[in-house]
Amino acid sequence: MRSTTDLCKPIYHSLLAAIALLALVSTPAFADATLANAERAIRAALAESRPDINITSVKPSEIEGLYAVAIGEGSTLYFSHSGGHFILGDLFRVKQGGLVNVDDLRRNDRRSEQMNSIKTEDMIVFSPASKPKAVISIFTDVDCFYCQKLHREVPALNQMGVEVRYLAYPRAGIGSDSYKKIATAWCADDPKDAITRLKNRETLVENVCVPNPVADHFMLGQQVGVRGTPAMVLESGEMLPGYMSALELGRRLGIN
Repeated sequence: MRSTTDLCKPIYHSLLAAIALLALVSTPAFADATLANAERAIRAALAESRPDINITSVKPSEIEGLYAVAIGEGSTLYFSHSGGHFILGDLFRVKQGGLVNVDDLRRNDRRSEQMNSIKTEDMIVFSPASKPKAVISIFTDVDCFYCQKLHREVPALNQMGVEVRYLAYPRAGIGSDSYKKIATAWCADDPKDAITRLKNRETLVENVCVPNPVADHFMLGQQVGVRGTPAMVLESGEMLPGYMSALELGRRLGIN
């Protein structure tokens, strides 16, 4: 005769299988509901205290119980589930061999997407003779000393296989003398020659055509976090502020 234990085994295993299946089915739905509840609470809390803050997305963060809330032009706040508290600052992942700035990676992804919104034909492009090994986009101002210095590195960068794409960023703002100078380069019959001459401190006859892409470039620069020129953006979206020699850039790009 079979024991009670033996008779219960099939029922026990069936029950375990059912529980496991229920967990698999319900976990995503539960997670979605939890996120939706957190998002409602966070949006409601900010709407009540700071209605001027624009929330663009709410997502679970790498830390359980905290939600990454993207606001404005890409800043991130880390909120509690209730929306009653938040942390302002970068989130770091601790890993063997060093620390990883999670927010920098997130900003890079967003910056890369934003940079892709500008057509290459609206940039002034200095290409290598053969297929590029790497591409850098540079927000530049023709009156900026370090922009002028970096431009002298462009031939060496091209020889290394780096394509240089210029975007206009007149630091004095739209309508300034710097704007008129750099717009003259973009409006010239030979923009590469014009921008080279301007960066060599030559005086060109003012030629501000309409339309020109300078204002769009300037606005994009503000959105991606340009604080000065030159500001270089890699294909990954990583931004390198300030001057770097061709040799340093080549090392950073891993091509020399």
